[in-house]
Amino acid sequence: MGLNSVELKDLEFSIADRLYIQIESWNLYLGDAGLAEALAIECNAKLEEGATVAARYGLESVHVELAGGSTRLPLARLIPASQLFDLEELLTPYCR
Repeated sequence: MGLNSVELKDLEFSIADRLYIQIESWNLYLGDAGLAEALAIECNAKLEEGATVAARYGLESVHVELAGGSTRLPLARLIPASQLFDLEELLTPYCR
């Protein structure tokens, strides 16, 4: 079934402000990196399977281009482990 457009936008804003990519001691929030919308959309595809599945699927599905696109990594490889739990927490209210 999935989220309606308002719920999806709310999820995107929540992700944008709370989750980040961590490189050394530098944190780049997903909203600033332009990745929050893609992650919200990917997570939405699996919400019916629960927050844990949706979070892991979304983080593996969104690929981040590095070095002008010469390298691509799944978002899951660029965020701290604690961010997975934060994403699951954000997704839980949307799971039906």
